[in-house]
Amino acid sequence: MLAFVIALWILMYLLDANRGNELVEFVHDTATWLAGWSYDLFTFSKEWVQVVFGYGVAAVVYLLVGHAVAGWLYRR
Repeated sequence: MLAFVIALWILMYLLDANRGNELVEFVHDTATWLAGWSYDLFTFSKEWVQVVFGYGVAAVVYLLVGHAVAGWLYRR
């Protein structure tokens, strides 16, 4: 679910969603909070690359951690 919110924000950013919309603002704020630790790990000159890579790293980590936790719980 966490990775979905981040991926949704990346998609909304790339499609130039209306930032004045409450849903877009909520998704952006949530994704920014979730990816706060990874967003500035690397810097890129293009803003869209920064968004995709910065938020994408967090999404991949959340997917891997979620998969590992689910596997551990399944074995119990």
